[in-house]
Amino acid sequence: MKIIKVKDQLEGAKVGLDILKEQIAAGAQTFGLATGSTPVEFYNQIVNSDLDFSDKTSINLDEYVGLDGSDEQSYRYFMSQHLFNEKPFKENFLPDGKAADLEAEAKHYDAIIDAHPIDFQILGIGHNGHIGFNEPGTPFDSTTHVVGLTESTINANARYFECEADVPKKAVSMGIASIMKAKTIVLMAWGEGKSEAIQAMVEGDITESMPASILQKHDDVIVIVDEAAAKLLK
Repeated sequence: MKIIKVKDQLEGAKVGLDILKEQIAAGAQTFGLATGSTPVEFYNQIVNSDLDFSDKTSINLDEYVGLDGSDEQSYRYFMSQHLFNEKPFKENFLPDGKAADLEAEAKHYDAIIDAHPIDFQILGIGHNGHIGFNEPGTPFDSTTHVVGLTESTINANARYFECEADVPKKAVSMGIASIMKAKTIVLMAWGEGKSEAIQAMVEGDITESMPASILQKHDDVIVIVDEAAAKLLK
């Protein structure tokens, strides 16, 4: 792992943009994208750049079960608002959270990933070490699957909904093995609340109880962290 420590989220987003530009110059065509608060400033930097994605493909990590793309809390809506409306791609793929057969949708999504190998994958990390919605205990060989969200993840997501009862309890998520197929992975983390997860991911044992720890085995991982998120690293 290459660790890049930055002053704050804005500086980290600019570093991420520079890496993205290098990847595009090297021929990257397919981009794995993440949602949540972590990559928002990174997407702002992309929107304000001169980059053109009209011949590029995006594949998102996950989507809530039960929400369609017009729902303001869906990840498709999030991506449209923060990136796609301003920077159109040739193709955008997200799991279909409204699919009648979710298991079939998971297999279909794996076929999409196999047909469009990801060159550059953006990740955040959960307080419990999850990447995508791969919660602690998820097998490292998992591919796209239906996930029952943990109480801590539901609680973390509750701030986006009017009441906790509205928070989806399941998601369709790219699996850990699916994520590990990406040629280059850039993981971003901001704030003291992520410091324990970052320390365990970088310096701890490789264990399914800390899903992100598997990234120690990837050939090309860049971790961009602000001072607060990096505070426990030795």
